[in-house]
Amino acid sequence: MRKKVKKEVEHPPKDVFDPLLVESKTAATVVLMLNSPEEEILVKACEALYKFASKGDENKLTLLGLGAVEHLCKLISHEDPVVRRNAIMVLGTMASDYDVKKLLRELDVTNSLISQLAPEEDAVVHEFATLCLVHMAVEYTTKVQIFEQGGLEPLIRLLSSPDPDVKKNSVECIYLLVQDFQSRAAVRALNVIPPLLELLKCEYPVIQLLALKTLEVISKDRETRIILGENKGFDCLVKILETNEFSDLHVEALAVLGNCLEDVHTLQLIQQTGGLKKLLSFVGVSTVPDIQKNAAKAITKAAYDSENRKILNEEEVEKCLINLLEIDNDGVKVAASQAISVMSENLASKRAFGLQGIPQLVHLLSSDNEEVKEAAVTALANLTPASPSNASAVAEAEGIEPLVNMLNAQRDGAIANAAKVLTNLATQEPLRVNIQSHGIMTVLAEPLRSTNSQVQSKAALAVAVFGCDADARTELRNAGGLGPLVELLHSKNEEVRKNACSAVMVCASDEETAVELCRLGALDVLEEINQSTSRKNKFSEAAVEKLLDNNLPQKYSRMGYLSSSNIITDGFYDCGQIEHGVKFLSLEELSMQELTDRQAIIFINAKPQEDVLAVEEKAQYSSYEQTILSPSVSRKSSREKMRKGKGKKEEEKMKEVPQIKIQDGINLEDSHWLPPSDCILIDYINGASRTILPLSTTREQVVALAQFVADKMGGPIEKDKLHDFGWELHISEIEFQLKCNVVPIGKIKKGTFYHRALLFKVIADRIGIGCSLVRGNYNRAWNEVELVDAPPKRIAGLLLPPKKYIVDLMFNPGLLIKQESAAADQYKHI
Repeated sequence: MRKKVKKEVEHPPKDVFDPLLVESKTAATVVLMLNSPEEEILVKACEALYKFASKGDENKLTLLGLGAVEHLCKLISHEDPVVRRNAIMVLGTMASDYDVKKLLRELDVTNSLISQLAPEEDAVVHEFATLCLVHMAVEYTTKVQIFEQGGLEPLIRLLSSPDPDVKKNSVECIYLLVQDFQSRAAVRALNVIPPLLELLKCEYPVIQLLALKTLEVISKDRETRIILGENKGFDCLVKILETNEFSDLHVEALAVLGNCLEDVHTLQLIQQTGGLKKLLSFVGVSTVPDIQKNAAKAITKAAYDSENRKILNEEEVEKCLINLLEIDNDGVKVAASQAISVMSENLASKRAFGLQGIPQLVHLLSSDNEEVKEAAVTALANLTPASPSNASAVAEAEGIEPLVNMLNAQRDGAIANAAKVLTNLATQEPLRVNIQSHGIMTVLAEPLRSTNSQVQSKAALAVAVFGCDADARTELRNAGGLGPLVELLHSKNEEVRKNACSAVMVCASDEETAVELCRLGALDVLEEINQSTSRKNKFSEAAVEKLLDNNLPQKYSRMGYLSSSNIITDGFYDCGQIEHGVKFLSLEELSMQELTDRQAIIFINAKPQEDVLAVEEKAQYSSYEQTILSPSVSRKSSREKMRKGKGKKEEEKMKEVPQIKIQDGINLEDSHWLPPSDCILIDYINGASRTILPLSTTREQVVALAQFVADKMGGPIEKDKLHDFGWELHISEIEFQLKCNVVPIGKIKKGTFYHRALLFKVIADRIGIGCSLVRGNYNRAWNEVELVDAPPKRIAGLLLPPKKYIVDLMFNPGLLIKQESAAADQYKHI
C-alpha cells in the first residue's frame, strides 16, 4: 500500500469561511469540481475520479463523456504538486482506453507529461506519467512526438529509479519507441545499454523480459552490438541461459544473442570466452521447442557470413542442427532446416550434413506440414549442387519419389527447390535415368504453367536437363508440356527466358518435337528475341539453329539453305520461300487445301509402300481416307502391284503413284496422316546406289549424279531455249491429275533448277555425298559441293583445303563451277 500524502491544515484568517465538506455521489458533479480554484477540492476531486476510473472501462468512458480529460490535462501542469500528482494518476489510469488516447493526442499533452519526468518529481508522478506515455506510444505519431520533444533522455534516466513500477513503465515505453530506427540510434547515443543490462538483474521477471525485448530490437544495429560487447553483455546473456531459474527468459535471451552472432568480431569474442560452446550445449540439452527454434534461427543469422560459417563449423554446429531435425516440433524442424540451408555454403559443413543429415531431410519430405517440406527440400537444394556424394545420398535415402511428388506441392518454394534438387541429381547418369522412370517430364508440365518466376525458371531448367533423352521428350510432348514451355519464351524475367530457351534447344533435338515446337510458335518468338540486343542470349540463338536443323522443311523455307549436315529424310517438303510472320503449314495441312494455281509443294518420301501400309494399319486406319492407287484397287492389290512392278516400264510405275484423298471435316488433332510412298524416287535412289557408289572418287560421283538427275528431269537445256522448256505446264498437269497441290518429286519429268537441285540433294544424302542446297531468286536453286584437287596439292607440306563448287544440273550436267567465279554468278542469276 502506498502511503497517502498528508497535508497540515492551517487556521484561516477570521475573514475567511471555514472549509466546507463537499460530498457527491455523481461523477458529473465531481468533474465540475475540477474547475474549482480551491486546491483541496481539486485534490479530493482527483482522488475520487481516480478511484472511479480504476473500477472499469465503462467508468473511463463515462468520465471521457463528461469532459474530465480536458480538465485533467490542464491540472497536470498545476503549481500544486499534490494536484499535479493526483491529476496524472487519473490520466494514467484512463489512458488505457482507445478513445482517451485519441483525445490525449489531439490535446497534445506529451510535452506536459515529459515535463513530469523531472528528477525532483515524486515517484508516483513518474509512475503514472510513464504509464500514460506507454499507452500513448503504441501509436506512431505519438512516438514521433515523444522523440522530437526529448522524451528518451528522462525515460532512460528513470531506468535506474528505485521504484519498480517506474522502471517497468520506462523500459516498456523505450521498447515501443525503439521500433523506429531514429530512436534506436538516439538511445545508443544516450548510453542505454548499461541501465538495460542492470535491469537483467532485477528481481521482477516482467522488467527483465522488457529489458531483453528492448535489447533484441536495438541489437539489430551493429554499433549497438559493439557497445553490448564492450559492456560484457554477452556474458550476461549466456549467464541467463545457464540459469534454470530464468527459463522464462531463455527465448528472449537467445533472440538477442542471435543478433549478436551476425558479426564476425562478436562471434569470435563469444567463442573465445567459451560462450558459443555453452550456447550449443544449452541448445542440445534443452527440451523447450521455442528455445530450440530460436537457437536455430540465431545460427541462421550468423551463418549468412562466410567467416561466421567457419567459426560455427569449428564448433561442430552441424551435430546440433542434425539433432534438432529429430525434435517432434514442426517449428524446430523448419528452423533447423533453414539453418542447414545457409550453413551448406561451407564445404566442410556440406560434407558433414551429407553424412548424417540428408536421410532425415528426405524423411521430412513426407511431412504433413507444407512449411516443413519446403524447408527440407530447400536444404537439399543447397546440399546437392556440385556434390556427387550428397546427390547419391539423396537417392540412397529413397528421396527421388517424394521429390518428384513435390513438383505438385502447394507452395511455390517447395516446387522450385524440388525441381532444383532433381536437376542437381541428374548430373549423374544413373540418377537421371532413375528420375525419368518416375515420370518427371509428365509432372513438370504443370510447374511450367505456374505464374511464379522461380517455379518457371527451375521447371524450365529441369526440362533442359532431362530433355536430352528422346523418351523424355516424347513424354513431355504427350503431357502437353511444350505449349507452356513456349509461353515462357515471352517472359520478362531474364532467368526464366534463358532457361526456357535452353529447354527449347534441348527438346528440339528430334524432328517430331522440333516440328511441334515450331507449330506452337517457338521459332517466331525466338527470332523476335534474337532481334533484341538486350533479350537475346546464347541459348536463344542455339535454339533457333536446333529447331531449324530438326525441321528441315521450315529451315529451307525460311533460310533458303540446307548444309551438307542437314540430311533430307522422308517427309521433307519444299513449299517455297515464306515471308516472316506467315504461318508455316504442315504437309498434312497443305494436302488438305483446295487445288490452286500457286507453286506446287514438292515432297520426299522414299519409304517403301509396305512400310507405309504397315504404319497405317498400326494406327488402326486413321480418320483420313487411306492412300490408294485408284478408287477400284484394294490395298491388297496395291501391295501385289508393288511386288510385281519391278519389270514394268517407268510410265506404268508413274500411274501407280498414290494419290492423296482427304475426307471433309477431318480433325487434324485426332488423325494420323502419312504421305504416300514415292515408288519412282525409290527406284532413283536404288539406281544411283548401283551405278554411282562404285565410282572411285567423290568428284566422279558428283558428276555422275548430276548427269543422272538431269536425265530424270528432262535432260540438258540450252540457255536460249530455257523459256520453251514448259516445266510449269508439266507440274500443273501433275497437280490436276492428283487433285492436290502436293506433288511427289518422282512424278516430275520436266524439272527446272529448284526441282533438280532438290532431287540431287535427296539422292546425294542417301548415298553419302556431302552437298548443300541453296535457294536463289526466280525459281533458282543449286547445289554446292566441296572437293579436293586430284591429286591433292600441298603448300609447305600442308594439304590445301577443299574448294567449293556449284554443280550444273541444267545446261551442262556434271560441270563443276567454282563458287567465286563469274560462271557461278551467271548460273545463279541467269
